[in-house]
Amino acid sequence: QVQLVESGGGLVQPGGSLRLSCAASGSIFSINAMGWYRQAPGKERELVAHISSGGRTNYVDSVKGRFTISRDNARNTVYLQMNSLKPEDTAVYYCNAAIIDSGPSLGRYWGQGTQVTVSS
Repeated sequence: QVQLVESGGGLVQPGGSLRLSCAASGSIFSINAMGWYRQAPGKERELVAHISSGGRTNYVDSVKGRFTISRDNARNTVYLQMNSLKPEDTAVYYCNAAIIDSGPSLGRYWGQGTQVTVSS
């Protein structure tokens, strides 16, 4: 019954900022890697940012220097701080996590998605 719930999406002007949050809940033993994906209409879903259990991060080239992924292990939450937003960042953003449940078994879980729109 592991669940990921996202929040923080919305409408912002070019150059603005948004902060996305994704909180995991349920019968969680531990959370390994976490990440953020996005999908624009007619486009493939792409990995935007990734963070390991030890805090090591990776980003797609198009967001390097603008986006920052972080995690709060005490709250089972991953964040995506998005600065200097561009219209091409417009997409539905999904969080993803590799979670070991109480079974224990390893599974990959997805958030419900949150819309980010960058427009004047």
